[in-house]
Amino acid sequence: MSRILAYASEAFRSIWLNRTRSILTMLGMIIGTSSVIAVLGISHAASSGINGTLNSLGVQPVQVNVDTNQDDPAIAQLQYRDVATVQDAMLGSVTVTEPSYFQTWQISANRLHQYVTVFSGGGYHQDSLTLRAGRRLSTEDTAGGAHVALVSLDLSEKFFGDASSAVGNVVNLDGTRFKVIGVYDPLKGSLFNAGGQGTFVEIPYSTFHHMRPGPVDSIQFYPVSADQTDATSAAVVRVLQHIHGARAKYITQNSSAQIGGFETVINIVAAGLTAIGGVALVVAGIGIMNIMLVSVTERTREIGIRKAIGASRRDVALQFLMEALLLAFGGGLTGMVIGVLGTLGMVALVSKTLGESQIPYVLIIAVAMGFSVTVGVVFGSYPALRAARMDPIEALRS
Repeated sequence: MSRILAYASEAFRSIWLNRTRSILTMLGMIIGTSSVIAVLGISHAASSGINGTLNSLGVQPVQVNVDTNQDDPAIAQLQYRDVATVQDAMLGSVTVTEPSYFQTWQISANRLHQYVTVFSGGGYHQDSLTLRAGRRLSTEDTAGGAHVALVSLDLSEKFFGDASSAVGNVVNLDGTRFKVIGVYDPLKGSLFNAGGQGTFVEIPYSTFHHMRPGPVDSIQFYPVSADQTDATSAAVVRVLQHIHGARAKYITQNSSAQIGGFETVINIVAAGLTAIGGVALVVAGIGIMNIMLVSVTERTREIGIRKAIGASRRDVALQFLMEALLLAFGGGLTGMVIGVLGTLGMVALVSKTLGESQIPYVLIIAVAMGFSVTVGVVFGSYPALRAARMDPIEALRS
């Protein structure tokens, strides 16, 4: 260990004597490492932020929609009565089947008006949405077609001042009076609350049907087994085709599969950008090897003297390899610091936009150290071996 420390001390002294050249050599490592660290950190933070927000929604149902690209979409229109047929046919495979409505209506209260997204809900809840005040819809609400509603927090604040004041008050939806029974907490991340996506009203699907009789927008169901989601979805489509005809076409949307696909896209993009950063590291490694070859040439006589007084090939090789490692490690460590600072700045924006994000510090440190050691060993080996193989007599003559 004392010999290694002595080699490190001497290598540092040599680097310091040529510090301008050494700093320029390390620039490639700094740029490459910082870019790789930033890409890894930001991509993982974005993925964790989106997953955290989507997972906060809890278990999502599978949606069945009419395929609008078919020759005659009208023959496949979903009807309110189809829900009961699907539920009976899929007994044992599906927990709950519900109709789903999604429309834009005008909401009015206290002489204020606003157009808002109104969607249907039922008494079966598998999500993890939280309430600021009040309660969720119940099976009694849907069974009786109750005129009750839940609103988003921004609506409660606009019309009633705060969430607690909204509960028990009345709003007018498309000309019909509804009693507010609950106020939802906003979703995490401004992206999911931007552009009106966080402004909504929920009413029972039975009430929606009474107000807007006719085709439903979609049918949603909860499979008993998540592992059998694809098979269950195919079976539900077959039931609907039995009702509306074999030519009727439907599209199923599985939120869990979509989340997995989104993660795959993020990982592919991150891998591509990391590969680009890896090219910079290769260029940096070539720069280190080039400057070490110059150093070997400049110190040929020194190498001859070392060998003449008893230094072995291994000693000479370790001396120059240690110098290459210090160059790579110094550049990698500086690049890691810059990359982490850049990641911290971007993660603050990501957390505000997508939801609370986490920085994979262990991964960042491991990647920075791993790249530094690898580049130092790989690109420092040839100059070190070249120095070790020098003939001491020829080296002294030079």
